[in-house]
Amino acid sequence: MSTLRVTAEPLTIHEHPNADALELAQVGLYRAVVAKGAYRTGDIALYIPEQAVLPAALVAELGLTGRLAGRASDRVKAVRLRGELSQGIVCRPLALKDVDLARAAAEGTDFAALLGITKWVAPIPTTMSGEVEAAPGLLPWVDIENIQRYPAVFEPGEPVVLTEKLHGTACLMTYVTEGGRVHVSSKGFGAKGLALKEDPRNLYWRAVLTHGVPAVAARLATELGATRVGVFGEVYGAGVQDLAYGANGRGEDLGYAVFDISAEIDGQVRWLDPADVADGALPLVPRLHAGPYDIATVLELATGRETVSGRALHLREGVVIRPATERYSPVVGGRAIAKAVSPAYLTRKGGTEYE
Repeated sequence: MSTLRVTAEPLTIHEHPNADALELAQVGLYRAVVAKGAYRTGDIALYIPEQAVLPAALVAELGLTGRLAGRASDRVKAVRLRGELSQGIVCRPLALKDVDLARAAAEGTDFAALLGITKWVAPIPTTMSGEVEAAPGLLPWVDIENIQRYPAVFEPGEPVVLTEKLHGTACLMTYVTEGGRVHVSSKGFGAKGLALKEDPRNLYWRAVLTHGVPAVAARLATELGATRVGVFGEVYGAGVQDLAYGANGRGEDLGYAVFDISAEIDGQVRWLDPADVADGALPLVPRLHAGPYDIATVLELATGRETVSGRALHLREGVVIRPATERYSPVVGGRAIAKAVSPAYLTRKGGTEYE
């Protein structure tokens, strides 16, 4: 899941093809439906992204009472309005009436705390929870930003790799060479420096033990001379999320696919291509494309049917974009990596979003 930031952004206004009283305000590559005439191209307004939870007073001020997602009708979610995808909210809250939005946009000011806006986190099912313990040796995962919010992460023509983004739950496993210690965690617990105590009933432990992940990580640690190896995979199947890929999260055919590997070598954490170091040893997420970066290709491949099951059972969640050679991105202030999500996935009915 992306980080939550509520920022002032310059707008580009487009005509809404199906509504005379509406327009489309573009932020990055996102578009949000707005009232016609409310903004002009070049104006600066606040952009509230998807998965933001708004306080009741702000919901009322924006005229959105009863129109947002969630039990309390307070969560921002992608919707189609008169046939056009609307992602996020573009607005100018009264609390910011004396704020220089142009300066705030230039400085990247985050207004989430000021406005009482928080990030939505889905409740954790029992099978994904468990007894936890401190795990200072756990190698962390990073939040992946959406390429539509940060389209300048990659340069046109830059060699990239696109892998299929799976709709499951992220499983973090770290092998610590000293003592052969194994830490297993979820994305949510891992962000707090916590690991799940070993329990064969736990979803994440079942996944790593079934696929022999600790043994593969131990071998990599020896080969690479690493003090720690992190293996990051997606656990999926019926009972995990609403998209199951033909697997059963409650049975022996629990789905698991590795999407990233890191290793601490000489005191530095390095990101490795799973296809280079674990292909054949662990199941990997499908690789869909390798070649020069082109946003049209990315958005095209983010849609369509999944390839994990081999039977195209349901829609594809999206893709993850990485440079062919790992590098730092000043655009996101960290690792150069991004995702593109299918509009059909965002607007599906009855979807689940457990971490």
